[in-house]
Amino acid sequence: MAYTENAKKMTVKRAAPGCSFLLFIIKLIFLSKKIVIFANINLNKMKIALIGYGKMGKTIERIALERGHEIVSIIDVENHDDIKGEAFASADVAIEFTAPHVAYNNCKLAMEAGVKVVSGSTGWFQQHEAEMREKCEKEGKTLFWSSNFSLGVAIFSAVNKYLAKIMNGFEQYDVMETETHHIHKLDHPSGTGITLAEQIVANLDRKTDWQVGTVTNPDGSVTPAEGNDPNKLTIKAMKEARENRELETLNSKGLETLIESL
Repeated sequence: MAYTENAKKMTVKRAAPGCSFLLFIIKLIFLSKKIVIFANINLNKMKIALIGYGKMGKTIERIALERGHEIVSIIDVENHDDIKGEAFASADVAIEFTAPHVAYNNCKLAMEAGVKVVSGSTGWFQQHEAEMREKCEKEGKTLFWSSNFSLGVAIFSAVNKYLAKIMNGFEQYDVMETETHHIHKLDHPSGTGITLAEQIVANLDRKTDWQVGTVTNPDGSVTPAEGNDPNKLTIKAMKEARENRELETLNSKGLETLIESL
């Protein structure tokens, strides 16, 4: 994000972290007072179904197996109909990590199969939040979703809201948000970026909503902004090239560090 006044510029940039998916979050679900039906589940060995078998899905599989959990079903594009099968239905929980255009349907089908869902897919939840909330509150379904499961982002989120409240009293400053992504990032703005933008808008009277700004690509080309309303918070993005090995290492290290309690 950047607050600017004329030529003066005070900038705080958020380098978008890899979607650090926490398997121990599943334990928190199981231990929740609201979900007492999990009392007979052995939390040290869970039956996990994976929805999405890309880089993150494979990383989750590896770490889950290292921690002694069992992968009972893997759902991907080639075998999507298996989400209606017995193996999938036998899972204690499904970890959904796919893309915005399919995440909603995946979560819905998992719920219909009676499987609890943890979803790390972004770019879809805002459109379907009311329906998902109703399924959980009225139909007894379970969905744990976050735009980012990283502890660091949770802390940054609290700072973000506090800073927006402070800057609300300084109308001479404008505000914008800039994200830095790896080249494999599929959606822009990211779920984390949208969440942060919504927090700013909620605490900054001079902004009514957020809008998609320019995207600077690895080759230096710039994708034009989708909006230019001064009353809206602009979310810009920069995509930086990284070696695949470096990217995989970052994701793996984040996962391994944050699920050591398993």
